Amino acid sequence: MRLIKLLAALSVSVAAAVVPMAQAMELPPNDYPTVTRADYVYGCMQANGATREMLEKCSCSIDQIAALLPFSEYEEAETIKSVSLRGGEQVAVLQNPAIQAKVKKLQFAQVEAELKCF
Repeated sequence: MRLIKLLAALSVSVAAAVVPMAQAMELPPNDYPTVTRADYVYGCMQANGATREMLEKCSCSIDQIAALLPFSEYEEAETIKSVSLRGGEQVAVLQNPAIQAKVKKLQFAQVEAELKCF
């Protein structure tokens, strides 16, 4: 009986300690979805080599980009870059300076990440 009370008290204290830890580990509002981070790291490793060292450098790179650029802006700039690659008359609208500024902001974040991680 004494053991049961001790275990019950211990579980309550452990639960009380876990709740603040869970709250302290909240993700920042600009955190990128796992699939986006994984896709970036995969592409980076394809371009730079599939080694453990590149895994670490590419992971660092996307973390740095995420620290500099909210996900919504990253997604928008990547979409603009992707659509621009198609070419044609319909892509001419993407040459607008305001739209190109979004791509330049992503490129700046990528350069910063490369300087810090590679």
